[in-house]
Amino acid sequence: MHVLCNRLDRAFVAYQQEFEEKAVEVLRSGFYVLGKELQSFEQEFAQFLGARHCVGVGNGLSALNMAVYLLGIGKGDEVIVPANTYIASVLGVTLNGAVPVFVEPDAYYNIDADLIEEAITDKTKAILAVHLYGQAANMEKIMEIAGKYNLKVVEDCAQSHGAAFNGQQTGTFGDVGCFSFYPTKNLGAFGDGGALVTDDADLAEQARIFRNYGSKKKYHNEIMGVNSRLDELQAALLRVKLRHYSEFLEERRQLAAFYEANIKNPAFLLPKVREGAETVWHQYVVRVKSRDEVQQKLKSRNIDTMIHYPIPPYLAESMRYLNIPETRYPLAGQYAREVLSLPFYNGMTEEEQEYVVESINGF
Repeated sequence: MHVLCNRLDRAFVAYQQEFEEKAVEVLRSGFYVLGKELQSFEQEFAQFLGARHCVGVGNGLSALNMAVYLLGIGKGDEVIVPANTYIASVLGVTLNGAVPVFVEPDAYYNIDADLIEEAITDKTKAILAVHLYGQAANMEKIMEIAGKYNLKVVEDCAQSHGAAFNGQQTGTFGDVGCFSFYPTKNLGAFGDGGALVTDDADLAEQARIFRNYGSKKKYHNEIMGVNSRLDELQAALLRVKLRHYSEFLEERRQLAAFYEANIKNPAFLLPKVREGAETVWHQYVVRVKSRDEVQQKLKSRNIDTMIHYPIPPYLAESMRYLNIPETRYPLAGQYAREVLSLPFYNGMTEEEQEYVVESINGF
């Protein structure tokens, strides 16, 4: 048996007829950009989250980059970010000339809200909360700090579509929530895609203008914008998936529960769920001290795994100009050496999960 770490075809096959019918409908419409499918998806996704406005864009990084820019954060400003996130989160800050200020993660792999205040300076303009692996960060504490210091809050929800904290959806706490619809996401498209959500009508309107060359009316370019739009085909297919999203999430909860109940090897530290948080299990991430050896042993049994993420963003080659020593954030460094994402995807069979568990418990 060969168990992939992730596979996308089974989620497609589950609703293949609906996806194919919708794709043909869009192709036959003759309208492929900024049309009714995008408008409908924006309304439906905003309603799903409990947000007032949704603006579809080309990808998740565009959403982050746009959010930071539209909030007026730029050269010399500081933005507090988690030290263990994917580098795209940080690029949303650096592409605008701002400086990322890293903070260690907590036991749930999100930014440690108790360490944020000591990182604030007179240059701090915002906090970037990343809901990593599908679990909500401690948004109650983060919003309290933001209010105290008059800081903007951007939420990176690339992995947390539908996750909640104290009953409120991620992406709706801060000034802007940024989503990715990359195919591997829980709510994934069939190509690149992203969105911003906000309750600020003016900011949403600026985002719509900015994504379309800075133009609200054709050839009337009000601001210096970009070309970053969620196209009709992706929006239409996302609408199909959104209709069935609760089913996808329930399946992922069952997969996670199976791992939790059956992995008995004490060398593996299983993920914990924060009190008050509702996770959507984007990944099932364990920690094990002999991670690389374990990964090779699983590979020898045709079980594929991944590491999210092996290099903390502050140690990336592109971030060398920050001159941050490797030992600066020991917990983020430890996580990078120990985290391992087990096979986990919609459509995973019980037989496949049993084989993974049997292999882990047999080490």
